[in-house]
Amino acid sequence: MSAPSGFMRDPMDARKRITVIGAGISGRALAVFARELGHTVFVSEARVIDEETRDLFRRVGVEYEGDGHSDRMLNCDAMVLSSGVSPGSGPVARAKEKGVRVLGEVDFLAPHLKGSLVGVTGSNGKTTTTLLTGHLFKEAGFRAGIAGNVGSPLASHAGLDHEVLVIELSSFQLFWTHGLRLDIAIVTNLDPDHIDWHGSLGEYYRAKGKIASMLKSGGALVCQERDLSFLVRDVLPPAETYPLSWVKGRTEGKGARLLMKGDHAALVSGGAERTLFHYSDVNLLGRHNLENAAMAAVSFLLKGGEEETLPAALATFRAPPHRCELVGVVGGVSFIDDSKGTNVAATVAALTSLDGRKVIILGGRGKGEDYGSLADAVRRGSEAVILLGEEAPRIRQALESRGYTEVIEVANMKEAVTKAFEVSPPGGMVLLSPACTSWDMYANYSEKGEDFQRWVMELKQEQA
Repeated sequence: MSAPSGFMRDPMDARKRITVIGAGISGRALAVFARELGHTVFVSEARVIDEETRDLFRRVGVEYEGDGHSDRMLNCDAMVLSSGVSPGSGPVARAKEKGVRVLGEVDFLAPHLKGSLVGVTGSNGKTTTTLLTGHLFKEAGFRAGIAGNVGSPLASHAGLDHEVLVIELSSFQLFWTHGLRLDIAIVTNLDPDHIDWHGSLGEYYRAKGKIASMLKSGGALVCQERDLSFLVRDVLPPAETYPLSWVKGRTEGKGARLLMKGDHAALVSGGAERTLFHYSDVNLLGRHNLENAAMAAVSFLLKGGEEETLPAALATFRAPPHRCELVGVVGGVSFIDDSKGTNVAATVAALTSLDGRKVIILGGRGKGEDYGSLADAVRRGSEAVILLGEEAPRIRQALESRGYTEVIEVANMKEAVTKAFEVSPPGGMVLLSPACTSWDMYANYSEKGEDFQRWVMELKQEQA
């Protein structure tokens, strides 16, 4: 496979021995790009490698091993980690013991990324915000790329001639990243998540907060007002910060700001306030998605986009699946698939952002989070709770400790959909937002959401 058009190989990098850990989407793309650079590449994967991936590796000249990590992975000049590899993993520990250099995928690829770089992270909403930001640039005619955990791995954009590259960055990737330099950093929000991976809430927040230190001189930080002091506490503030807050009426204060007002989002910059868009322009459910749209919009304007194009571009954007997605209406009850709500903060955001009387489906495999704030949100905003999966007893305990007793435990998704419909008030809403991972019963959140949608469609046929 030839190197991307316009890409200049660095002769100093030629003929290095690279081991890539992981043969998933990002690992495959890393291995292929490393071969394009002229490296000798070996991929080591803990699980069985599927035949399609093995065929790809054979075609491009990548050697590999699956179903475990042998000492062969240490016979390299550098070990490159695909997305999600933990610092406590076996390959990392063995590499450090042998003195092998370890790189995260972002640092390996950073020298080969072209154009203005917009990094997007956050506990919730980063995928939607990444896709929406890229969509705004593409609709305006920019040569824009969209990379990250959104189906297009970062390695597939290395060397390409982008004007703008929007990169979704997880806390896992940020933990390993030191060499990336961004023009704009977007932090959608900071809430507890992935404590099991990082070891503590403090370490998780530290990984997320690193994005502010990656800004170039003159770069811009777009974030929640409540998170600003944390994000800039250990670094010199960027040239511009755009903190977002919800306000009523007139506002006072200096500096640039992103304001969520009664029916529109506004940007305050240079002492003047201007409307970015009206909420009716946004074809997304929930108040949290209006915040995502505002952060995407200001980033678009900062890199040369024209304000007049925003309403039409926002109207044509469709949310990615399983993120407050309207599945259908059955007997006057709306069914919302938010199976991507895999932590407490995401579920609380969905509950508080969506108007109306709700029955919520919760549960799955936990992440070690406390469910107190979830119980409070449920008590304020739910008619009933349907519990499913391993974490059901802990969630029930948290709910009952807050005096909430409208709880039904079920064995599977079909029963969850049926029971939720039975107890939903007329004109109400059934919301699947688990506050947990799906790994106890499903391969991932997408499979869980698809199962939910399947039983909603069957219920709709039964009620027809």
